[in-house]
Amino acid sequence: MSRPAGDAPPPSPLVGVETIFSGWTKLQRIRMRVASGDVVERLVEDHGAAACVLPYDPARRTALVVRLPRPPLVLTGEPEPRLVEAIAGLIDPGESAEIAARREALEEAGVQLDSLEPVGTFWTMPGVSTERMSAYLAACTPADRRGAGGGVAGEHEDIEVIEARLSDLWADLEAGRLADMKLALLLQALRLRRPALFD
Repeated sequence: MSRPAGDAPPPSPLVGVETIFSGWTKLQRIRMRVASGDVVERLVEDHGAAACVLPYDPARRTALVVRLPRPPLVLTGEPEPRLVEAIAGLIDPGESAEIAARREALEEAGVQLDSLEPVGTFWTMPGVSTERMSAYLAACTPADRRGAGGGVAGEHEDIEVIEARLSDLWADLEAGRLADMKLALLLQALRLRRPALFD
């Protein structure tokens, strides 16, 4: 909702910021004023912005996704610590979201993407993190494969590349077998825009 012309912006609710930890990510304690006028403390994680992409082959009605082990799944005791996900990663300094999505697709799945179709930019965990993720769809063909993928050497990502039929991915989503929110969002966006690919 926009403000009427001439109205002054409301005062910032931010009262103070203290950095508790700074490394690969940053953990900050913030003090903020809430609607009651009280000042409360909250912890915020800040590791930067990210991008995700779903490369799909419209002729073959398939998509490239990845499966990799995730430490939070290990920590929470999930019986299967590997998650089937959409290709994603952080946006490096100096990169645009589009460049990051293309870089991650090449690193993780070995596919070189040309045109990207924006889906939107979304807060992934607004209750605790500053991360905003730009999401894209990208049509591709087998000729766009440039390598095996698997992630950057030395980063121990242990990425498995999966080419799956879109109809199978959709069935897994409907059955509750896909737990990656990025992949769920991108599949739903693609199905809304190109439903015939899921037949």
